[in-house]
Amino acid sequence: MVKQPVHCKAGRGRSTTIVKYKHMTPATALEHVRSGRPRVLLAPSQWKAVQRYSKSQSALSSSCPATADEVLITEVGLEGYICSSHENDNSRLELAPVQKATRAMPMIAKLSCHFTSLKDSGSLGPISWRQQRLVHTNTVSCYRMGLSGASKSKIVTGDGGYILEDVPHLSDYISDLPTYPNPLKTNPAYSVVKQYFVHEDDTVVLKIIAHKSSLRGLHFRRAGPRKKVYFNPDDVHACIVTCGGLCPGLNTVIREIVCGLDSMYGVKKVLGIEGGYKGFYSRNTIPLSPKVVNDIHKRGGTVLGTSRGGHDTTKIVDSIQDRGINQVYIIGGDGTQKGASFIYEEVKKRGLKVVVAGIPKTIDNDISIIDKSFGFDTAVEEAQRAINAAHVEAESGENGIGVVKVMGRYSGFIAMYATLASRDVDCCLIPESPFYLEGPGGLFEFIDRRLKENGHMVLVIAEGAGQELLGSRHSSESKDASGNKLLRDIGLWLSQKIKDYFSKHTKMAINLKYIG
Repeated sequence: MVKQPVHCKAGRGRSTTIVKYKHMTPATALEHVRSGRPRVLLAPSQWKAVQRYSKSQSALSSSCPATADEVLITEVGLEGYICSSHENDNSRLELAPVQKATRAMPMIAKLSCHFTSLKDSGSLGPISWRQQRLVHTNTVSCYRMGLSGASKSKIVTGDGGYILEDVPHLSDYISDLPTYPNPLKTNPAYSVVKQYFVHEDDTVVLKIIAHKSSLRGLHFRRAGPRKKVYFNPDDVHACIVTCGGLCPGLNTVIREIVCGLDSMYGVKKVLGIEGGYKGFYSRNTIPLSPKVVNDIHKRGGTVLGTSRGGHDTTKIVDSIQDRGINQVYIIGGDGTQKGASFIYEEVKKRGLKVVVAGIPKTIDNDISIIDKSFGFDTAVEEAQRAINAAHVEAESGENGIGVVKVMGRYSGFIAMYATLASRDVDCCLIPESPFYLEGPGGLFEFIDRRLKENGHMVLVIAEGAGQELLGSRHSSESKDASGNKLLRDIGLWLSQKIKDYFSKHTKMAINLKYIG
């Protein structure tokens, strides 16, 4: 995770280490800062400049100690950088800003890499890090990883290392919002027993394991019904849209939203948007009611239809405004949720009382703060069938090898769970664990040894595993209509590599079956 550090002098004989970290969100970076003694969080664009500066300068200025208590977080994106000082905690490292913080990032300072006095900069107040604690309890707006220019998450900090990554809310841009008693209080199906509502300050901790010296860590807002709601049920006009690829359970999600709004909250006006995002401005809508969606959970696909791309923020929000819609439920994956964040920003810009709710559609189960994403169980079951077929093929032939590629762009949960469930897999390759092919401990050596021991083997690989081995023949910038990076077929590539290895380096004839 930690790349090569760069060392440079910090004046008075001090040594400063600038360490490069990968895949660090603003919240994670802030938590890291709290737990140690890092001084400055640097943006990715600053890295090369820091390297150049560290080579050309022999000392860092420390003529103007900082005194104010502020938290500074720069834009992080896909990679974050930490600059820490190896000395006592009273030291200060100072940065002069290249420009003032932009309007889009009111509390995020874009800093240059020139370590100098803040005395003459004028565009940024002094900064100060304190041991084990950042003295700042207000809300800080930060960019989420991969959503630069889209909706900003809210980071709220508190005592004891408490960090809340909050969600946007109507009250962020509409003052004096009226509230109404939750309809569940008087709903005949629910009011017969005492109702327990979620408190406004309830949060869920990301990591449940802690030690006596641990900081409180990262938290998320707890979901569930509140005592007060911000919409009168009679005034609600909701819509539902499904975007991106298909996933088991889509119709079930649509059904539960419609039935929940109707039976629990008394909402009668719900529309279905046909054909994904483009349906907002190019297709008719479908009125949805409990009767209409009664048995759709028994069907595959999505009754609303879906598509990739077609996102035009202005046209979509125009349609929402023209139709009088005030609750938008968007079901989709990474690209879809990025589009949802743009819709929210446009709604906020226009000052509309419209809620945009994103429902994550990821068959890969790669969201750490929920128990399980819908469609995951079905994916594991189907993967087991493919593994069983590959095992039968491999076991039936001499030196049989069954290679099965399953879904998993950035995580290997499907591959791992299917492997554990089948009990017939010899090797499971996932994106989280890099592997190599040749040499001691390589994949080829393992396959050769397994064939000599058992006479057959089964290998399962997630689609995102080993992409770094495929070379640059396929541009890493190529993306589908939803904005997802296009991956090469690692299963086909690996199958051919296995065949080539055994034909050139061993006298063993193999029978390989690829299922992908």
